[in-house]
Amino acid sequence: MLKKTASKRNERMNEIRRGNSKSEQAPPETTNNNPHGRTSRKRSHYEAILHSEQTVQVDVQENLNRLIEDEDTDGDKKITVLDTRAPEKERGDKRFWLIATDGKRYELVGTYYLSNLLQELKLAQETGAKVAQLDLRKVFENPVRRISRSIREIYWDGLTRRMDKQNLDQLLRDEKVTASGFRHVYVPQTDALAYEYFSKVSKQRPDLRLRVGRLPAEITPEYVRSLNGKHGPLCLALEKTPEGDYVGVPFVVPGGRFNEMYGWDSYFESLGLLVDGRVDLARAMVDNLVYQITHYGKILNANRTYYLTRSQPPFLTSMALAVYEHLPRNTETKAWLRDVFRAAIKEYHEVWMNRDRLTETGLSRYYGRGLGPPPEVEPGHFDAIYKPYATGHKLDTRDFEQRYKSGKIKVPELDRFFFHDRCVRESGNDTTYRWNWEGDRCADFVTVDLNSLLYKIELDIARTIEREFGDALTRTGGSREKGSTWYGRAKKRKKLINRYLWDKRRGMFFDYDIAKKRRRGYVSATTLYPLWAGHKDDPGTRLLTPRQAKRLVANGLPLLEMAGGITASAEESRGPISESRPLRQWDYPHGWAPHQMLIWRGLSDYGFDEIAHRLIYRWLYTITRNAIEHNGTIPEKFDIVIRSHRVFTEYGNVGIKFAYITKEGFGWTNASYQVGLSLLPSELRKKLEQFIPPE
Repeated sequence: MLKKTASKRNERMNEIRRGNSKSEQAPPETTNNNPHGRTSRKRSHYEAILHSEQTVQVDVQENLNRLIEDEDTDGDKKITVLDTRAPEKERGDKRFWLIATDGKRYELVGTYYLSNLLQELKLAQETGAKVAQLDLRKVFENPVRRISRSIREIYWDGLTRRMDKQNLDQLLRDEKVTASGFRHVYVPQTDALAYEYFSKVSKQRPDLRLRVGRLPAEITPEYVRSLNGKHGPLCLALEKTPEGDYVGVPFVVPGGRFNEMYGWDSYFESLGLLVDGRVDLARAMVDNLVYQITHYGKILNANRTYYLTRSQPPFLTSMALAVYEHLPRNTETKAWLRDVFRAAIKEYHEVWMNRDRLTETGLSRYYGRGLGPPPEVEPGHFDAIYKPYATGHKLDTRDFEQRYKSGKIKVPELDRFFFHDRCVRESGNDTTYRWNWEGDRCADFVTVDLNSLLYKIELDIARTIEREFGDALTRTGGSREKGSTWYGRAKKRKKLINRYLWDKRRGMFFDYDIAKKRRRGYVSATTLYPLWAGHKDDPGTRLLTPRQAKRLVANGLPLLEMAGGITASAEESRGPISESRPLRQWDYPHGWAPHQMLIWRGLSDYGFDEIAHRLIYRWLYTITRNAIEHNGTIPEKFDIVIRSHRVFTEYGNVGIKFAYITKEGFGWTNASYQVGLSLLPSELRKKLEQFIPPE
């Protein structure tokens, strides 16, 4: 059964890539729909409406009720291609008459326009207006422009948070309710101001049922485990207002259940913010990451207590330099950059080059500390892991889980499993079969992605010290950093990356297993990271020679390029899927925004612009198609073989659960759309706006 499914998937993929798939043409039920190749009759119909009047006055509730009743046939408070027609009830035919208050009637046809109308009516309803001026230009807006405008005008604001008195509700109202019935906020030992501030908030806002905890000077796995049942968000930076009050420095969250500031997400989100002119918000996010290094010792996986013992892929210097490019050159911004790089140097030495993460190869690995299972997973996530041990202890799974988590039952094999599981989570690629070589053993690998990122950090620090600080940066303790020292570190890492991670025979980069003393030939999208890890304006800083780059692209891309962009891993590397070996979300056939964005830049830096543009188009087309057909949905990830957000694996797909209109999208997917559009040549942008399939 599974083999047949895989075979059908391959046939479907080949059809899409050849351009023969019927569903990639105009779907029958949306033939007259603008984005799906609208007919000239319909085009002239909508253009005639807009030519005569761009806004109409409507009874909001009356039209909204009729639209939902007629077209939302599956009752999910959206209008999508999944709303099937019910002829006997005269519902779901994707045709609707909008009635103005003066009695004029306007016919709308097709999923996309009807979902736009639903969204605009809902926005009007939320203002409290019974009668409203409906902007038809937004109802008939080109989908590419509508998605981009929504991200710029709605989604970034919808994803922005602050940790302060006025905004705590937004952070504390999610599903992470503690067993005690109270809400908990924690502040670092080193921030007395924050402790005083939040202690006052707990008294001023009794409705929050808030308990403020102060972390110990040393954070241990034992301490983090002691918080089970009372975990909570960790405070971020506060800034003083002209009035003398304090407000939280803003940050962007990914969206959905991810209602915290995440480490590597923040870099990609900032790239989208910068494209959209939100420089202050991108800079504020850098400030919050610096706060984390200063007070928590690392950039956290995210700012919740159960993430205190692990980080995420490091991008701080790249993020800071991207922001700095948009800032005026003056004393204040130079001082800001100096503080950021002091923090980056601290993180480099104390986190990524510490004795846990630095291996005997001279390269670094992911290493997440902790005891027991990671508390952030959903109930039942590890049931299959617990079951055989529960049976051996003659306990039901739930009882065994509780006893193991509390430390009452000791199982060394489970301890090892969860140790490696935390390392996977620090990598950001949770989960994947990439490190499943006689067991999931992430900590046994020095990885292509992490060491490419560290090489980039070493280069960034070297160049910034040399170019911005006169080749001498004084750290907080008084020691002086020289650019030449950091160039030396980068040169050494480059040699080690090529020695341990470059496979001359296959012409690709692979993770190196320090336990088995050999490379693991698992083809991941990260094989292309070294293309990104350099500076375009200085060929001497690149990790690859031109010949290496050509071989890498020639050998890696055919295994990873799919109909909708770059897949997280090659299908052959992932291996067969079965009931006992289920799909994992960071493997084939899934595609993720961070991989796309890094690979676009890397390809472009080595002169593969045409390939980069092709991949950008495939990814943007995938996002556009899903938004058109599914009420504006912008999700966390895609099945990019069939270009669908309908991903049913592990954690589901964040960003698809909303009613009427999404106000958030998903952080790094939003960013990839804006960045992709900014990189796409004008002729390809026009084709995308005409919704022409990549084939």
